[in-house]
Amino acid sequence: MKRLLLYFAGLVVLLSQSSCGYNTMVELDQKVQGQWANVQNSYQRRADLIPNLVNTVKGAAKFEQQTLTQVVEARAKATSVQLRADQLTPENLKQFQEAQGQLSAGLGRLLAVAENYPDLKANANFQELQAQIEGTENRINVERQKFNDATNQYNTYIRSFPNNLFAGVFGFQAKPYFEADAAAQKAPTVNFE
Repeated sequence: MKRLLLYFAGLVVLLSQSSCGYNTMVELDQKVQGQWANVQNSYQRRADLIPNLVNTVKGAAKFEQQTLTQVVEARAKATSVQLRADQLTPENLKQFQEAQGQLSAGLGRLLAVAENYPDLKANANFQELQAQIEGTENRINVERQKFNDATNQYNTYIRSFPNNLFAGVFGFQAKPYFEADAAAQKAPTVNFE
């Protein structure tokens, strides 16, 4: 009994002195959640720009209805995949990334189609929207990188000793990272023939 009391007293002293890193775990978890909100904000900006871009292209490129339809459908799918910070699992993040990747591919096709229409390329609204989409894609990339940095800091902290002893007890689990699309792993083929 005396030994159990000594262990208990030692545990109380240890917990009161270091707070088990709990406060830091909370702080780092909040940082990951805040950065996830920034990622979603960037994706939402892109989703908000797409209807204007589609309408601008629709007026000039009447024969590209299939491409426009694909972009609108990809946008609908991407915006339907909602992922809160407390739902960040590798499976959920993969599903989110796939939906966003399909939208990125559709946007790429739409902008490539626009190259075939000189009047559209000269349209000031189209040029402005294209610049905003490009800027938004850069913002998305930056926010995803910041999210991965925050996730790395959080995961490292909760997996380090002695924090790993308490992280599971308090419900802190490792969070997934954004990863490159599988297609990005293969270099594009360039042929100048």
